[in-house]
Amino acid sequence: MRDIEQISGDVVDVALRLHRDLGPGLLESVYEAILASKLAALGYRVARQLPIDIMFEDLRFEAAFRIDLLVEESLLVEIKSVERLSPAHGKQLLTYLRLTKQPVGLLINFGGATLKEGLRRIVNDYSPSASPRLRVNQ
Repeated sequence: MRDIEQISGDVVDVALRLHRDLGPGLLESVYEAILASKLAALGYRVARQLPIDIMFEDLRFEAAFRIDLLVEESLLVEIKSVERLSPAHGKQLLTYLRLTKQPVGLLINFGGATLKEGLRRIVNDYSPSASPRLRVNQ
């Protein structure tokens, strides 16, 4: 299994090419399908729209939310296609990371003029992480 840093780097590389070639403005589902296909072609195991159950106290909620992409059972990828990310988007992914007990997630917004402005790496108690400017949970 590849390490999380290599996986996230490959996801970002593919996303950058995808945004450059297709541009902004398509539906999230289009970017999701193409990104998943390209990652699978690189040899990654990719699950799309994975339903996640959560437990709260003694209650179980089936399919409480869906992960856009789960790569190699370790990297969550949340895809957006909006003009600008809001702080709520980062908090959403951080909540998903905490509930699934995963260390790292990528928030990728394909709706902006450049992908660089819409890319966030969010960590959940993970020490070897990206630069502080890319983190939402400091």
